[in-house]
Amino acid sequence: MRVAASESKKTSNRLGRAVVAMTIAAGASGLAGCASAPHASDSASSVRAVKVMIVTMFAPEGKVWLDKLGPWDAIKVAGLSPDYPDVHCNRDDVCVVTTGMGHTNAAASMMALAFSDRFDLRHAYFLIAGIAGIDPAQGTVGSAAWAKYLVDFGPQWELDAREKPARWPSGFIGINTKGPNDKPAPDYRTEVFALNATLADTAYAISRNVALSDSDQAKAARKKFNYAPANRPPRVIQCDTLAGDTWWSGKYIGERARAWTRLLTDGRGVYCTTQQEDNATYEALKRAASVQRVDLSRVAVLRAGSDFDRPYKDQPAVDNLLNYAEQGGFAPALENLYRTGNPLVQEVVTHWDAWSKGVPQR
Repeated sequence: MRVAASESKKTSNRLGRAVVAMTIAAGASGLAGCASAPHASDSASSVRAVKVMIVTMFAPEGKVWLDKLGPWDAIKVAGLSPDYPDVHCNRDDVCVVTTGMGHTNAAASMMALAFSDRFDLRHAYFLIAGIAGIDPAQGTVGSAAWAKYLVDFGPQWELDAREKPARWPSGFIGINTKGPNDKPAPDYRTEVFALNATLADTAYAISRNVALSDSDQAKAARKKFNYAPANRPPRVIQCDTLAGDTWWSGKYIGERARAWTRLLTDGRGVYCTTQQEDNATYEALKRAASVQRVDLSRVAVLRAGSDFDRPYKDQPAVDNLLNYAEQGGFAPALENLYRTGNPLVQEVVTHWDAWSKGVPQR
């Protein structure tokens, strides 16, 4: 998958600690050090009513917001990642939390946040905003995609491709099914989530014409593809996102990602981006919603393509995997999370009287 790498290089995650280490060297490892100098807000008796909670997964994703929307109050929350122990909130009641990378960190951090007494989140909008791998049939590096479905790629049975039946396109099948085209029973209840389509459509309508960031390296990477939209400039799009902690690359797993998304959404979802955390983040919010601490109709998910999930023609899949950074999409994707997501953030806080009641009709 393409969001951030896990803590160890042993996972083979593409973004890895190499990227985070570069960020740390640049002075961005601690989110409290980003943006205008924040001051601590540790009074246990204060409860902060939040209008927008921006959910990021690692330091660079948080930094792009913290650098632009401060000054900030830094609010310590018990149970957050020790790497990111503070939630940052500005004078507009927009807050930024960073969960840590991968399913486990995302779930633990979001549970800590959602059940913390430091915040009133009952009317908050949640903007989950992170980088991702992207399907070249749906977008390109730098494209920013609003999702309507969150699909988990993890809960499957898998055979090594060298041992699969010849008639199977890959070694993946649904758990307790007999073949790759059988839809499994939703035993985990986290396999697929449908977001509020009205909110997703509104977010897209607000942001669809923003000017997106790009890089010369990304432009060169796109030219290696002989089809659109892979070889076109980045734009704001709508398509769905797939979560799983195993990073992957290649045509055949990519085809399974498309098919799995169609299967679990009964043909309504279109696979577009691949990341690690979103189903875990949403499930934590769902648990909080069950006791009226948050409103699930106010969750939006934005993922920006930092690299392609499969190679161009005649490129080995291993080259696409190991040399993802050469695609030049990392910096534009980070910037485009802000450029695409901030119009929604500002719309909510500027017109809070209308948005506090729910997504306004347009």
